[in-house]
Amino acid sequence: MMQIATQGRLAVIAMLDLALRTDQKPIALATIGARQKISLTYLESLFARLRRRGLVRSTRGPGGGYGLACSAADITVADIVYAVDESEPPCTRAAAQPSSPDSPAGQRIASDWCVDLEREMAQFLASVSLHDLVLQQGRRGPAP
Repeated sequence: MMQIATQGRLAVIAMLDLALRTDQKPIALATIGARQKISLTYLESLFARLRRRGLVRSTRGPGGGYGLACSAADITVADIVYAVDESEPPCTRAAAQPSSPDSPAGQRIASDWCVDLEREMAQFLASVSLHDLVLQQGRRGPAP
């Protein structure tokens, strides 16, 4: 079974933390790390990639930190995961080697299945916005 890498999952958690507090001043990574139990060093690495992709903005100096670079409705889970994921998903690697008519039928079928699975996963991740996750959290109660 395919899974989102830990870095993608933690990036979504950290971005949700920001999105739940968009009405506040910039949030320090140390604050997010303490709330979400993610190391500061790891968050710094993730947020550097998120910033390069234009998903977060940073403010320097006293009272500085991070905020969303655009509306939570305009950021998808796919945007976040692909911003921090440095490797290709397994099926993408397998599909990069197209099967030839000479390939055994099982290999051709598995390759086609992986391509279909990857496409479905990408569509699902792109269909869920950060705002959707904020609404889902709101139905569960206030964020700690």
